Amino acid sequence: MSIKEDTAQIIGLSESMLASISGITVAVVCIEIEQENFIEFGCYIYRASLAIMELLTAESSPANAIQILQTLSKNVDLAKDIMKRCQEGTEPISDNELRSIIAQLEGVIKHMGDCLSLIPSSSFGDQKYAEVAIRSLSNEMQNAEFRISQTLAKAYGLNTYGLSLEKQLKEQEVSTEQDLYPISVEVSSDNPQFLTMPPMMKACKSTISDNAGKHGKIRSSSTTLPQVDQYIEPLYETFFCPLTQKIMDDPVTIETGVTYERKAITEWFEKFKNSGKNICPTTGKKLVSTNLNTNIALKWTIEEWRERNDSATIKVAKTALSLASSESMVLEAIKDLQSICQRKQYNSIEVLSVGILPSLLKFLEYRDRDVRCAALELLRLLAEEDDECKEIIYKAMDISTVIKMLSSSHQPIRHASLLFLLELSRSLSLCKKIGSVTGGMLMLISIKYKPSIDEFASEKADEILRNLERAPNNIKRMAECGLLEPLLNQLTEGCEETKMEMASYLGEIALGQERETCVAERASPPLIKMVQSGNTLTRREAFKALGRISSYRPNGKILVEAGVVQIMVEEMFSRRICDEPVNSKIEAAAIIANIFESGLDLENLRVNSHGHIVSSNYFAYNIICMLKNSTPDELNVNLIRILLCLTKTPKSTAIIVSAVNTTEASYNLTEFINNPHEELGVLTVKLLSTLSPYMGHILVERLCKTRGQPENLIQRPTDITQITERHAVSAKFLAQLPHQNLTLNIALQGKNVVATILQTINQIQRSGTRSSRYASAYLEGLVGILVRFTATLYDPQMLFLARNYNFTLVFTELLMKTSSDEVQRLSAIGLENLSSESISLSKPPQIQKTKSVRLPKFLSFGSSKWSKIPVCAVHRGACSSQNTFCLVDAKAVEKLLACLDHDNVEVAEAALSAICTLLDDKVDVDQSVNMLSEVNAIKHVLKLVKEHQQEGLWQKSLWVIEKFLVKGGDKSSSDISQDRLLPATLVSAFHHGDGNTRQLAEKILTHLNKMPNFSTS
Repeated sequence: MSIKEDTAQIIGLSESMLASISGITVAVVCIEIEQENFIEFGCYIYRASLAIMELLTAESSPANAIQILQTLSKNVDLAKDIMKRCQEGTEPISDNELRSIIAQLEGVIKHMGDCLSLIPSSSFGDQKYAEVAIRSLSNEMQNAEFRISQTLAKAYGLNTYGLSLEKQLKEQEVSTEQDLYPISVEVSSDNPQFLTMPPMMKACKSTISDNAGKHGKIRSSSTTLPQVDQYIEPLYETFFCPLTQKIMDDPVTIETGVTYERKAITEWFEKFKNSGKNICPTTGKKLVSTNLNTNIALKWTIEEWRERNDSATIKVAKTALSLASSESMVLEAIKDLQSICQRKQYNSIEVLSVGILPSLLKFLEYRDRDVRCAALELLRLLAEEDDECKEIIYKAMDISTVIKMLSSSHQPIRHASLLFLLELSRSLSLCKKIGSVTGGMLMLISIKYKPSIDEFASEKADEILRNLERAPNNIKRMAECGLLEPLLNQLTEGCEETKMEMASYLGEIALGQERETCVAERASPPLIKMVQSGNTLTRREAFKALGRISSYRPNGKILVEAGVVQIMVEEMFSRRICDEPVNSKIEAAAIIANIFESGLDLENLRVNSHGHIVSSNYFAYNIICMLKNSTPDELNVNLIRILLCLTKTPKSTAIIVSAVNTTEASYNLTEFINNPHEELGVLTVKLLSTLSPYMGHILVERLCKTRGQPENLIQRPTDITQITERHAVSAKFLAQLPHQNLTLNIALQGKNVVATILQTINQIQRSGTRSSRYASAYLEGLVGILVRFTATLYDPQMLFLARNYNFTLVFTELLMKTSSDEVQRLSAIGLENLSSESISLSKPPQIQKTKSVRLPKFLSFGSSKWSKIPVCAVHRGACSSQNTFCLVDAKAVEKLLACLDHDNVEVAEAALSAICTLLDDKVDVDQSVNMLSEVNAIKHVLKLVKEHQQEGLWQKSLWVIEKFLVKGGDKSSSDISQDRLLPATLVSAFHHGDGNTRQLAEKILTHLNKMPNFSTS
């Protein structure tokens, strides 16, 4: 058979089969006996039709397609015959015959499942979902079992078991999870190929439309299903209100004998109240009285009718939701279920018990917004006032789907999802679960704070959040998302256990800057009370919370005003409870350190009720004594942090220096340098650096007596990228100790630290200071240590050290090969110190007579018997950069002059000081001025004196200018006198400078004929 003939046969079989299936689905709802089994059979066979359409539209038809379709067609024909027999029979079907029919239907479904399993995987191409769905449907159909009704079961002696609501739902959930090919318009829309096969759809639509008009005033959703009037008892005209045309809930009769819905007739009377024309809406007769009499008989009749028909309506709605042939069918079914649930609370349990929940949950992701909204409203009604129902619904659904709906642009969906969440949140057991959903808390809080956008949503979100507050973990989540009020309220008003829990949360969560201040103001008073309580666990959490609050610097003032400092000082100095699980001294010291580091004016801050202040001997000496006697590193860290804050004021610094000297705490501090605790070591070195200007020589003595010091302060990192803060502060500390202290310099020289320093400097320069956060500070400290050796060059060991490592060349290169202003300043100071020694180290050359050697006449070049040795014009002797530290020989002068143009005035002043050593009276000033004139030094100096007005810089600059005027000759005088701005600078220096500056300015002004020469008069 050709491919074309195969295709024609496949299409013919498929269309014939789909038409038969359409007829079967119409027939199953018309059969009254064993309705549930027949409807279930109809659902199975309808779902098989979708698989047939998938096979028909496959990219490549399988080789066994005709065989599969023929087998399926035989089973469909058999089912069609069974349906016909059930419909046409004039006599009632016996129980035995009915049991046989059900068994045959079960066999049809299983055989069709077997056929579907024969479809090869290659038929589906890249549509993996379709393959998984059909395989799942095949497996489900092969395992299908139709249970006989209760009546038949008893007739044949079979056992039946009643299931609880939750167990029934679990069974339904299992089958639904296996159903990967659900009957929904969603699936059809995702695969357009379904929409191109009209036979089945047209058959279904025509059947529905044919039956839609047959039932008059039957429920609206019932009209979308074929022959559903078989399920539902007809309605009576008397059930309907003449005004609303709806079934009455509260029927009342007026004096004309006509019955209306109470609400409707009341509104009618109100409408015509002022006109004085009270008439009956139906008869038009004028009424004497508007009294309303409840029609009890009719009300009971309607209620009984509803009760008899609710079960049938639920089954019809379940079928409608399973088929989901159209959006209108789904909407009408859901609305019918809503009406049923609203009438009676028990109806919700009955709806859940028939297994409608899985189908309903699928519609939360339906494409039509009205369907999603209706599904949410029905879920709310099912969950209403019954915690068991709430639990069942929550377990069956993914609550994150509802959370996502909170951000919907469609207002009704937002409102419906909020109302549903509000209902679920009324269950205490669900509060914690709802609060833990990712993003849920943040969404609710965001909606709460936007009443201007949606007032209703804001109110409902607030109600939900108040319900969720009942779970303590939710309060923490709210605080993390910006809602702090519940936490702060519980911290203030809750029981002791709750307060402790809230304090614990406050110590853990990270607050934004805009909320820190509010928390500090509200939380400080209750936390202080908790600290003062006797409960150890409560105190621990309160300390933790106060520590976190105090870590935000702007809170310092708030905590001081709340009295936290005095409470913490009392904890540190007065509390004497041993074996307490929480070390309150450590916590108290940390809180005080945080507050002191906030930048407050500490000098007059009171620390206790006796009037002692921070800058008092009482406070400083107690801190120092604790430092001497304490062992925990954490406490020592916080004590040193406090001392560092105190050193910011001169008065407190003086007290600390006195306390350290008196108590000999300097021994403890130098020991802390070796402590492996990183933070303790760093803070200790910082404190010692701060105290070094006041007690530097004492610290040097203590340091040199400490094991492993001072060389351990210069530990070379294994890699430049691993330079730590400890490396940097240690090097700077050594550099800051008194430079003239020969003991320390000799101790460092004896440990061969210079070679290590130079190697590290070269390595940092090659890698760059950006290789580590602390590389620049470390480099500055290392250069500072080299400079300290130049301050004691009078010692032979230091002199040898400077010559051996050619310090002059090292500092000269550092002047220009660094981006650090401090390194340039220190290098200029080092050159100044070295150059100051040049005149004493530069000696006149010793002329040595050479030995006379008789040479042949042809090798004789002259008769000179003396060797010539070069002499430095400035220092009048034999000079070199290495041995006499001559700046001229080192080519350092040009680099120092370049530094005079530096923006940093300290760098410029240091460079000028180094140049001044070349104009000292001990050198040949005339030669020095000539040498400096050749490199235009005076122009750099003139620019410097005009741009900066610092006293020290003024004096040095004016001193140099005066030297050039006296020794520089006409050219220098001309260059200086032609500078138009210089006189104004000299006048300013004359008026505002100190004595030495005024004298220098006066001399220059006189030399420039800007002032009279008083010495000649």
